[in-house]
Amino acid sequence: MKKDYIICRICLVKATFMLFLLSFCAMKAQRTLTVGGTNWAVSIPSITEAGSNYAGTYESAANQILLTASIPLLLSSGKVSVHYEGNPTWNPNLILQAKRTGDGTTLCLLCTITGGTAYQTVTLTDIELFRITAIAALASYTNIPIQLQLSGVSVTIPAATYNSRLVFTISAL
Repeated sequence: MKKDYIICRICLVKATFMLFLLSFCAMKAQRTLTVGGTNWAVSIPSITEAGSNYAGTYESAANQILLTASIPLLLSSGKVSVHYEGNPTWNPNLILQAKRTGDGTTLCLLCTITGGTAYQTVTLTDIELFRITAIAALASYTNIPIQLQLSGVSVTIPAATYNSRLVFTISAL
């Protein structure tokens, strides 16, 4: 009877060590996100006639920004978020929006990328753009295309050069 107890205790210690080891590996494995593409300089035509206003809405190329994302753990998910920072100034009447225009490329057959295919207003705080889920393999996507839209351009906004920086993050769900 005592021998069975000792064997079970050793199994418990081994199981605890394995759980600790898996937890440590999970902490070391990180989701990664790399941002590529080019800066977008919106070309806004001059107004030449009194009483006219700007077109108001401008779109970038469908692949203006290219994201590469990795989810390193099986049965895991990642949330890709975005926010903007005035760089150095931004007029709050200008509305910047972003959307995902494709899935990019992946070798993972049972991974999914969802959401973000409709324009979402980018704010000063993170908004979720899309999600990646890894089911039976590690998820890795390259060249996920992001398109931008600028609206709210009006003659009522003071003439100036406005710059903004988009910040993309990836986190666990």
